[in-house]
Amino acid sequence: MTYCPDANGEWQSVDAGEAGFDPARLADATAFALATETTWPRDLGEADSVPGLTDIEPPPWNKPLGIFKPRGGPSGVVLRGGKIAATWGEPDRVDMTFSIAKSYLSILTGVAVADGLIADIDASMSDSVPGELFASDHNNRITWRHLLHQTSEWQGTLFDKPDQVDHFRQVGAGSDNSRKGEKRDLQAPGTFWEYNDVRVNLLALSLLHVFKQSLPEVLKARIMDPIGASDTWSWHGYENSFVEIDGREMQSVPGGTHWGGGIHISSLDHARFGLMIHRDGAWNGNQLLPQGWCRELRSPCPIQDNYGFLWWLNTRASHWTGLPETSYAAVGAGTNIIWIAPDEDMVVVARWMHPDKVDDILRGFTSALI
Repeated sequence: MTYCPDANGEWQSVDAGEAGFDPARLADATAFALATETTWPRDLGEADSVPGLTDIEPPPWNKPLGIFKPRGGPSGVVLRGGKIAATWGEPDRVDMTFSIAKSYLSILTGVAVADGLIADIDASMSDSVPGELFASDHNNRITWRHLLHQTSEWQGTLFDKPDQVDHFRQVGAGSDNSRKGEKRDLQAPGTFWEYNDVRVNLLALSLLHVFKQSLPEVLKARIMDPIGASDTWSWHGYENSFVEIDGREMQSVPGGTHWGGGIHISSLDHARFGLMIHRDGAWNGNQLLPQGWCRELRSPCPIQDNYGFLWWLNTRASHWTGLPETSYAAVGAGTNIIWIAPDEDMVVVARWMHPDKVDDILRGFTSALI
């Protein structure tokens, strides 16, 4: 029988050997993950900038809009067969998680599909979201799929941040962001891929319009409580992200911590979330997401084959060398990751890694398999 931890918080651990690991190699991999820390400052609020993001943006684009929580050190958890095979650091510590929040938005989109609030992800956003956000001739051609794939090319300003702020943005090892924020000509929606936080925040606002309920409340009721997550996680919006929907004022939340805010969560709660995705949206016999949604989110974008619905894919081993091409992950700056290797029945959550050592850390765990 497929194991899932109880929703009351109990979670079985498993001996390394019983889980299929060489105990000594797993211990070495865990020690390496603990010792390989990001160079980021521990307190971004005190530093008053985010490395590789706001520190290379001109004012007023670089202005923080939400809170920054001081971070801890490296931490994480390894699951095999759903059971805890290893932990390091403080896996129950609540920390910022940056763009992993994007992947949570892809799951909430699946919930909206399950509820019939989104009838067709290939329909125009203007069918679901009223007002001016998708009213122009250009923006009217944008679909839910475009926003999930980061191919929308939406044009506009949201919460004082223009889409231009992330033009020419690059992500990953060897990124050259010397042209980040330089204005470029927009392409037709669906024809150009760009990692753009303003447009991800637009997806979050669009989901708020269809749910007509705060996204943290929806996430808690539909996903986090059913999977037995703790009550320590939170999702913070911006000081200027309050909107009125059907006469009620609600706060939209961002898909990351580029300008502050975002999801604050523990490694253990991330691991429950990752395990639910690995199990195709099911938990202890309950289907929390539409059948096939988790397969869809890890299907390659037609014009960016190492990206799915706000999840990174290891197509052609393009992200993590020497690791399974079927693996995929939610990734956040810092470096934070929920990495899923379906064929190995493994979920790894790792926080605050040195960006140059991510492959080595993940390979350490896979190479420990017997």
